[in-house]
Amino acid sequence: MPTPDKVAFSIAGFDIMWYGIIIATAIAVVIVISWRRAPRYDLVPDKTLNYAIIIVLAGIVGARIYYVVFNWSYYKQDLGMIFQFREGGLAIHGGLIFGALALVIMSRVWKDNPLNLLDLYFAAFPLGQAIGRWGNYFNGEAHGGQTDLPWGVIIGGVKYHPTFLYESIWCALLFVFLMWMGNRRRFKGQIFLLSAMLYSLERFFVEWLRTDSLRLFGMKQAMFLSALVMVGGAVAYYVLWKRSKVSGALNAPPDNLISAEDTKSVADAPEIGADTTGKAGSLADVSRIADAPEVSDDTAGRTDATVDAFQIGADGIVNASPAADTPAVREGTDGSTDAITDAPEIGGENRE
Repeated sequence: MPTPDKVAFSIAGFDIMWYGIIIATAIAVVIVISWRRAPRYDLVPDKTLNYAIIIVLAGIVGARIYYVVFNWSYYKQDLGMIFQFREGGLAIHGGLIFGALALVIMSRVWKDNPLNLLDLYFAAFPLGQAIGRWGNYFNGEAHGGQTDLPWGVIIGGVKYHPTFLYESIWCALLFVFLMWMGNRRRFKGQIFLLSAMLYSLERFFVEWLRTDSLRLFGMKQAMFLSALVMVGGAVAYYVLWKRSKVSGALNAPPDNLISAEDTKSVADAPEIGADTTGKAGSLADVSRIADAPEVSDDTAGRTDATVDAFQIGADGIVNASPAADTPAVREGTDGSTDAITDAPEIGGENRE
């Protein structure tokens, strides 16, 4: 697998590098996925675009600073090379650290839960990394030692382990797993911790194959940092998982949760007042009222029963129904009152 030309095309003598195109594509994919999945994490989709701008800027600057610091012996000879991003030299760990810090800070300013944001973006991050690693292929960097394997990458006539390919495949599979887990999230921060730990697991072993690793005190810093993230992440995961067992699943609704349809029905239901004995009637009592006469006074001073009665159905809607044969209370001219027959029970007790 020979390495291709670094230059994709030129515009007015200005070379457009494949590395830049691939990194930009990876960033765009992460932003779009995060935007579409924002509601799953109780976030406003359009607001994630504001976060994305901050994260991208902080991530690129952080990735460059991280790389320059661990290669200072090279860059101190020509400080102008620090700003040559098109030549490569972005450390993913620096980008993740700076990007995550910027996200947490802005979440406090914009009043969002930082763990929800970390879950959202770290779920899509592996796919961006799977795409972005191919920029190393075009630059002929981030490879392992020499190998005779048929899929080795050829650089300068020598075949090397394509460690960028190993990481790309792992991250693509990790992305699929995190998308699956995103629908089963039990606690805030779960997807973030899984993403960090599983990426670090892969990076620890792949870094062992690489020959161009950044070093810290004579050891490969990526292996050291990956081990630290795995241990710290496992402890944090256990603590949050234990808490979730006490508080219950993240997305489990309470047993007494009223749905939107139930709320509408309650809103449409008539107000239940207290009866003459000072006791309020129950919904069960009200639901049993059928064909009850409504008493009204006419202009002649007589009390007549209306022909319309009301019945409350199971859905809480008041429906008018005729009560043609319902007896009425009528006061005669002699002051006598007709008997009430088949009077309904009101409020769970008889009135006399």
